[in-house]
Amino acid sequence: MSLHVGVFIALCALLQCTTALYFHIGETERKCFIEEIPDETTVLVNYKVELYDPRSGGFMPSSPGIGMHVEVRDPDDKLMLSKVYSSEGRMSFTSNTPGEHVICLYSNSTAWFSGSQLRVHLDIQVGEHAIDYANVAQKEKLSELQLRIRQLLDQVEQITKEQNYQRYREERFRQTSESTNQRVLWWSLTQTVILLVMGAWQMKHLKSFFEAKKLV
Repeated sequence: MSLHVGVFIALCALLQCTTALYFHIGETERKCFIEEIPDETTVLVNYKVELYDPRSGGFMPSSPGIGMHVEVRDPDDKLMLSKVYSSEGRMSFTSNTPGEHVICLYSNSTAWFSGSQLRVHLDIQVGEHAIDYANVAQKEKLSELQLRIRQLLDQVEQITKEQNYQRYREERFRQTSESTNQRVLWWSLTQTVILLVMGAWQMKHLKSFFEAKKLV
């Protein structure tokens, strides 16, 4: 039963391996996105920047001078990538540590669009979704059947990585739960010891008081 649950979770994760969206960003704004990525997994980020046109009220393709500064940090907050890109392009990186990777974007200058908003189209592809199979087929001279088998093998490998990542998360959660329970136990024992000591001190103090008053 647990195996089926693990496969289901991995398949659900694979269905979410492609994230396409757009967002607006101002001159001083910084937008960050969190992606949970297994280890040894390739991530491909495609983006396009558009500039707000006050005359038409819409967005138009930006000039070549407008671009985005991209930063990627791993779960240990180590900087994996920091680079200024043009107004349209793609970037890729490979995860070394499983966990939450933070992808941050902000404009590379505030002087070119004078307070206007930028619309950034962002497409994040993880795992085999980041592989250009048309280029692979052309480069390795694969037939349609061979290419399909290659895709299936990559999908199986990605499912295995996702399952391993889910096990890693479960292990981390179990360790956190055990640590929390242990701290609660020690805190309860400490409170009990303090109460017993205070009770013993109060009883001794009352006994001394009664003896001094010759009540006992």
